[in-house]
Amino acid sequence: MSSSPVVVGSAGVTTVWEPGGPYHLAGTIGTLQCGAYDPAFRTVGSAHWLAFRTADGATTLRLQQRGTLRSSRVEATVWGPGAEAALHGLPRLLGSEDDWSGFDSPDFRATLPELAKKGRYLSPGLRLPSTGRVLDATARAVLEQRVTTFEARRSWRYLLERYGDPAPGAGGSAPPELRLPPTAEQWRKIPSWEWHRAGVDPRRSATLLRASLVASGLERLAAVPAGPLVSRGLSSVSGISVWTSAEVMQRTHGDPDAISVGDYHLASFVGAALTGRRTDDAGMLKLLAPWAGNRQRVVRMLYASGFRKQAFGPRLRPEDHRYH
Repeated sequence: MSSSPVVVGSAGVTTVWEPGGPYHLAGTIGTLQCGAYDPAFRTVGSAHWLAFRTADGATTLRLQQRGTLRSSRVEATVWGPGAEAALHGLPRLLGSEDDWSGFDSPDFRATLPELAKKGRYLSPGLRLPSTGRVLDATARAVLEQRVTTFEARRSWRYLLERYGDPAPGAGGSAPPELRLPPTAEQWRKIPSWEWHRAGVDPRRSATLLRASLVASGLERLAAVPAGPLVSRGLSSVSGISVWTSAEVMQRTHGDPDAISVGDYHLASFVGAALTGRRTDDAGMLKLLAPWAGNRQRVVRMLYASGFRKQAFGPRLRPEDHRYH
């Protein structure tokens, strides 16, 4: 891609990225979308629209995959003052640095459980994306703490619709509801009653506010390789747990090993998939230990296989914090 200055008009600037192998755009970037009605990530037909901020400013990004699974290209068009920076980070966003060659080697493949092999067969084009946007990922992960997926998505949508700025103009072609996630300052200005209306309890809102106060330090973690240093940096913010750190690194760094310890469903899913029996976090980590360095890849392949554990026992029920 060009490193020359980018001048963005109403038509935007378009570039093409070629993955050089099997690739599935929707499967790769889908983990970045907080539900179908995420104001910062909308899918219209074959086009995926993202709104986010870079160091140079805000940008609107449209992505479309052309060709076939095994021979394709991704067309990317950007608008806004952050367009040049967005183009620079585009390959990492699309998973260019996610190397599956070791995972796909015959020797490593021979160690994998059958469900993981099946998942890889069904999803050869999956890559792990790296956004580098630590505050955005942290905010979303904090909102997802200890609540159902439905509740977290509702809170994210409510807060972005009210406190996120409109995405940069895209010549009228972008979804009109597309909005940018709030800046650190905007997160800090949300009044207490609006957190309440968004269904966010005081513990999570306080954690997000503390993260916004050290946002510049968190963003610097994007340049640090995924691993213990990033996890410790994130966990230095009171209220950010091991689970939250893993969820962030999966999105910001494309970490192939980050495991969401403490997740309400994950340990029992992994146990059921690998042994036919549910387990706890310690048991899950023991089961995944043979694939250290690729544990997140293994988990993703278990899900991709289509395996679903039997539903026994109580479900995590939504809790309405607006009336507490």
